[in-house]
Amino acid sequence: MLNQYKEAIEKSNIVSRTDINGIITFVNDEFCKISGYSADELIGQNHNIVRHPDVPSSNFKLLWETIKNKKTFKATVKNLAKNGTTFYVNTTVTPILNSDGEILEFIAIRYDTTKEVLLKEELLKKDKELQELNKTLELKVQKKIKELEELNKTLKLKIKEEINKNEEKQRVMFWQSRHASLGQMLGNIAHQWRQPLTELTLTLFSMKKTALINDDDSVLKFYEDSKKIIKNMSNTIDDFTNFFKPDKEKHHFNISDSINESLNILDKLIQKEMITIKTNFQEIEVLGITNELTQVIINLIQNSKDAFVYNSILIREINITTKVDSDEAIIEIQDNAGGIKEDINTKGIDKIFEPYFTTKHTSQGTGLGLFMSRMICEKGLNGSINAQSNKNMTTFTIKIPLAEGMIDEK
Repeated sequence: MLNQYKEAIEKSNIVSRTDINGIITFVNDEFCKISGYSADELIGQNHNIVRHPDVPSSNFKLLWETIKNKKTFKATVKNLAKNGTTFYVNTTVTPILNSDGEILEFIAIRYDTTKEVLLKEELLKKDKELQELNKTLELKVQKKIKELEELNKTLKLKIKEEINKNEEKQRVMFWQSRHASLGQMLGNIAHQWRQPLTELTLTLFSMKKTALINDDDSVLKFYEDSKKIIKNMSNTIDDFTNFFKPDKEKHHFNISDSINESLNILDKLIQKEMITIKTNFQEIEVLGITNELTQVIINLIQNSKDAFVYNSILIREINITTKVDSDEAIIEIQDNAGGIKEDINTKGIDKIFEPYFTTKHTSQGTGLGLFMSRMICEKGLNGSINAQSNKNMTTFTIKIPLAEGMIDEK
């Protein structure tokens, strides 16, 4: 029975025996078959004849330390066949002891695991390839996500730009419509004003003739003052009507002359309302139409007058200064009429320049004064007008490009 067990083991496993120095003393047919060596080539040789050069020496050091301590060593070992091919065996090395407990020899029983090991290595290789592929895909996905985020950001900017462009087009169309409406409205007003002004002029002329006959100086003075007012009214409506003409002719003029003209026109109003006007002018020339700037100054002073009255200001002062800053003429008109209301200032002071915006009662204003003033400054004088309110003071700042001669002098 022992021989039968021995035969069963040898036929189903790879068996070898070595002496205590590792010299092969026996190999079975399975060992010869897998290694490619014959029994004669193996017996008497050191067992490292099938040692694979890739296996580190530390593995064999562990093997010898284990079996010399009379313990069984188990491991999957990589070996090298005679033809140079690699094979793997699951190895169990057991020391054989005599009756005194001394090691007589070592017996090694192995079975072939080459297919399993190679399959495992192939699976590990595939797993590593999959990990690398996954890593590459993650990088590609991250790159695509980043590209999509950049594209999304770019699209948002483009959409925003297009929205702004469309809004700007709508604003332009709105202002063009407003200009057309205002131009038509002012044309109708001008037509309606002409006849009453003509009749008023004729009536005053008749009063003048009567005054001359009666030698009445007070009536003559009233005639001259009234004629000046009528002339100014006629010029004003002409100026506003011409404002909408694209081919209107512009001239160089001194801004102090235009401001002084507005002060002369409002002289009686200024005296009546007990307003003190303080001026500090520089000689500055700009390109435009002097009457248009005059109308802006008149409107701003009249607004100040209304504010003085509305806020019951006793000491009424308006400071008008002109100066040059860089390539622009600066006009500052400041009053102490109580400032702009806090709620308007908080929402945005530029709101006061919107058409039909007014803080006055409908019987006192239409809300077109500051709107027209900004239009004149921007369209007629190629400049700008802005407002600031601090405490009880309001300052309007008009900026107009200097005439070419003034820039050269600078």
